[in-house]
Amino acid sequence: MSTRVAIVTLGCARNEVDSEELAARLSKDGIELVQEPSDADAVLVNTCGFIEAAKKDSIDTLLAANDLKQNSNVKAVLAVGCMAERYGNELEKALPEADAILGFDDYDHITAKVNDVLNGRRPAAPIPQDRRLLLPISPTARSEQKISQPLNRFRLDDKATAPLKLASGCDRRCTFCAIPRFRGSYLSRRPAEILEEAAWLGQNGVKELFLVSENTTSFGKDLGDIRLLETLLPEIAKINEIEWIRLSYLQPAEMRPSLIEAVVKTPKVVPYFDLSFQHAHPDVLRRMKRFGGTKDFLNLINSIRKISPTAGIRSNFIVGFPGETENEFAEIQNFLEQAQLDAIGIFGYSVEDGTEAANFSDTLAQEVVDERVKNLNTIAQELMSQRAHQRIGEDVEVLVEANDEDGLTGRIMQQGPEVDGITTILDSVASVGELVKAVVVGSVGADLEVKTK
Repeated sequence: MSTRVAIVTLGCARNEVDSEELAARLSKDGIELVQEPSDADAVLVNTCGFIEAAKKDSIDTLLAANDLKQNSNVKAVLAVGCMAERYGNELEKALPEADAILGFDDYDHITAKVNDVLNGRRPAAPIPQDRRLLLPISPTARSEQKISQPLNRFRLDDKATAPLKLASGCDRRCTFCAIPRFRGSYLSRRPAEILEEAAWLGQNGVKELFLVSENTTSFGKDLGDIRLLETLLPEIAKINEIEWIRLSYLQPAEMRPSLIEAVVKTPKVVPYFDLSFQHAHPDVLRRMKRFGGTKDFLNLINSIRKISPTAGIRSNFIVGFPGETENEFAEIQNFLEQAQLDAIGIFGYSVEDGTEAANFSDTLAQEVVDERVKNLNTIAQELMSQRAHQRIGEDVEVLVEANDEDGLTGRIMQQGPEVDGITTILDSVASVGELVKAVVVGSVGADLEVKTK
């Protein structure tokens, strides 16, 4: 029998793409991919290292996979992904239950690493490094590379939605974020490569492409064309099998009229804006090394809704950043009450190793941070409920995603996968993956209820 491997993915949609790229390498080398970890010889846990809660979840998952060795075929547990890259040899010492800690540089040799571990050899864990200091591939070097290589992706599920990575890394220097240190500098993929993968995904049952990166608004800047996304979107839209195209993680400071126009007016691109505000008070944003504030953000939202009144807009906010005063915290509430966002994520600030903010001397007490998160979450839930209620009477299109004990559910164009609300279809027998035209007839919290037209 061939070696069997299960991949467990944690964290963001970018990690989902990484897992499918790892799966492609393994499959090409004759490894059998299985869904259930208990059926595998080796379990790869693609970890998340973004915030403290995500790191704890990663460790818990690794420990649970290790427990499978007692009563299943599992012989080895390997950690890959952001936490493995970020903490490397430190994690190797602290977590002996993991049989290997692998970094990003190990991905090209993943099959050999798995076989080494199964044969009793433990590869050296990565030594953490600031990957921003690694020289990225120049646009000239990229143009010289052939693009006729076999597609390096293997689908691990049959969902109608799939993430498609536009770029990796980040050039911004937000004081709370460690991602650039372990993901490296911003590196756009070439359009031809993206289009090839988009077409392949469409041929393999995908209806919605979720374009992901650490900063989607920067796509193309390292290739000499900051407006490259505006020309790429119409090309993706030409792929017959693809019905929806969704953008994620847009930097407010880098939004431009031409990109707003492209999102709203390009066929198949859904009117959905995932804007990374993070805070609303300009003084806190400056300490974060970000830009804007309530006035600027409301102007941006108004410019979007001027040409697309029903556009979906979501954002995340960090509460309790070092030095945040009561007035600065209150400014987030002030902004949210005016912004009428469809989806709101509230996160308490946590100290992240290797970030500039980790050295700030005015860190707030944890109980203060927790209380502010609790209070703002309550407000956010009510505001999202109000926004959903406002959609009653709207004509919508629903992508059906599930038919189970909860009924027939999916998402409208203004709802992103997994992180936003869902839509229940009250009167249809549609199939999963089908697009259904409907009208909104009710709402429950941030979720919608529709009837078909």
